[in-house]
Amino acid sequence: SGQQQQQEEEEEFLSSLETTVLSFFLSVIIVMTVFGNLLVMVALCKDRHLRRKKTNYFIVSLAFADLLVAVVVMPFAAIELTTGHWRYGEIFCLVRTSLDVQLTTASILHLCCIALDRYYAICCQPLVYRHKMTPVRVAAMLSGCWLIPTFISFLPIMQSWNTIGIEDLIKNRQASGGGSNDTSCVFMVNTPYALICSTVAFYVPLALMVLAYQRIYVTAMAHVRQIETLQRAGSASSSTEQAPMANSRMRIETKAAKTLAVIMGCFCLCWAPFFITNVVDPFIHYSVPWQLWTTWLWLGYINSGLNPFLYAFLNRAFRRAFLVILCCGNERYARQGSYTYGHAHRGCSATSVNGTSMGLR
Repeated sequence: SGQQQQQEEEEEFLSSLETTVLSFFLSVIIVMTVFGNLLVMVALCKDRHLRRKKTNYFIVSLAFADLLVAVVVMPFAAIELTTGHWRYGEIFCLVRTSLDVQLTTASILHLCCIALDRYYAICCQPLVYRHKMTPVRVAAMLSGCWLIPTFISFLPIMQSWNTIGIEDLIKNRQASGGGSNDTSCVFMVNTPYALICSTVAFYVPLALMVLAYQRIYVTAMAHVRQIETLQRAGSASSSTEQAPMANSRMRIETKAAKTLAVIMGCFCLCWAPFFITNVVDPFIHYSVPWQLWTTWLWLGYINSGLNPFLYAFLNRAFRRAFLVILCCGNERYARQGSYTYGHAHRGCSATSVNGTSMGLR
């Protein structure tokens, strides 16, 4: 009896320790996501140079979507995960789930729009970019990023279209989890919803991003080869004078290509497991364990914390604004950033004609 009691105490201690570690880990993710995205939004509000570029409006709207994910979605998911219970009733379970789908889809669609904007800016002539990316078109794309997710989140979920044909499965899952959505927020989807939602929220944006970034990568590598050809073909005197500028341009182009690979790699790593599982699960009779679902979902949430680093912190103009904000408005950093920006702009390659390669450096 004493040995059994000691074993129960050890199991309780380990369970408590696991909960504490998990709570700390999830709290760090939430705080870092809030901090990073909030910093991006404040930077755009305070720095008029950032407001001049159309690309940055996509970045700040993305930051707002990711900030809402961290403030509205992640905390409730973290509480449910660490306590094992849903304490907020059935209606709010549906609202929370709808917000989850709405905001994460909005975040992904923003990434797609940023990829398209960079494609037009880097792979097209300046006049074509200005014709394609007018203020009205930018506003329409931003509106689409927020409105399209509504049709696969609040509309079908609040109308229970996602549960048609699987009502008995949901009741069984709720019974095993505590009896109802009052104590267990269960979200399951039928095959049509899984296919439509995954296509709109992930597979179509993924295809567009792959095509756009592939063309950008090809363009960047073509510029590198052109620079190498010019260096070899130039005379000894002229190549000596232009070597630093050519080498700088080559480094910029190469770094831009590597940055694109990082962006696509992080996006696929974070969201592909979830959406692959989302499509496969209905065809294997919903046998994917909840632990795997939770892991993939939080991996997707982490993407909202990575986006500020991938799209803003790698951007030299944003880094200058961040230094000014974090150093309490010290103008010394503003002057340094302005000089760096001006120096880089004078030596930039064709990819920065439309003011977008800054986002790739």
